[in-house]
Amino acid sequence: MPIFFDTHAHLDYPEYEKDFLEVLARAAAAGITKIISIGTSLDSSRRAIALAEQHPAIYAAVGWHPSEALEAPADLRPALRELAQHPKVVAIGETGLDYYRLPSMKPESWSSRFSVSGDKLKLELQQADIDYKRRQAEIFQQQLEVAAELGLNAIIHQRASFDDTLAQLAPFAGRVRGVFHCFGESVERLQQVLALGSLVSYTGIVTFKNAQNVRAALAATPLDRFMLETDCPYLAPVPYRGQRGEPAFVKEIAETVAQVKGCPLEELSAATGRTAHEFFHKLGRP
Repeated sequence: MPIFFDTHAHLDYPEYEKDFLEVLARAAAAGITKIISIGTSLDSSRRAIALAEQHPAIYAAVGWHPSEALEAPADLRPALRELAQHPKVVAIGETGLDYYRLPSMKPESWSSRFSVSGDKLKLELQQADIDYKRRQAEIFQQQLEVAAELGLNAIIHQRASFDDTLAQLAPFAGRVRGVFHCFGESVERLQQVLALGSLVSYTGIVTFKNAQNVRAALAATPLDRFMLETDCPYLAPVPYRGQRGEPAFVKEIAETVAQVKGCPLEELSAATGRTAHEFFHKLGRP
């Protein structure tokens, strides 16, 4: 059986509390031999490390998700630096920028924070957008600095923020490589990522009927410049779409990816495994 890795999973989430060992058993039965559990806050990162300590197949990434930027400590670096030196921490992340749900786009959920209405509320929300983006950029910068200091690469989250995300990562080229996880951008943007020496990774979205743009980007991605992931519990592939995702589903993702790339599963296994070990150099032996 060809073996694969799930390079982006959220195993510390409550969705797995009831059947965690069964989830790991299904992954092993599907040939998924290594799983990276991704931190989205300091607490989440600590939980990811605890799982990595308990289970040989699990590794951890430590970071702070941009959507939680307003809850981040003023200086994330000391705590992140300490966590990242754990022997089973293989990357910083997930980190990046997310402009998908700015305050001005969701005024009903933000208006309670302000004691004004009408035009004044609109101005307050516009300023909240600016502050929110600024705070995201600050914690992204801090995480890139820790990655560069410790010789680790970064797991990049970007949503509706591609240009700004790439611009902030660019000065670290040569010191920090990024993997743009859950990649769903154009071929042109793919080329921009690859030009920085960074990578992309593909999720169950590649199996969706309406995701031809993602398959087009995949077709244009060299075999040694991408990895596979589930982003579970999200984005379960066909035929499990709409259900809770889990690492075992990399098997279905790999089957679709192999079809798009026109290569045997064994070749895809070897290529994505090499890429993962090169990118996550603390991942252990191939």
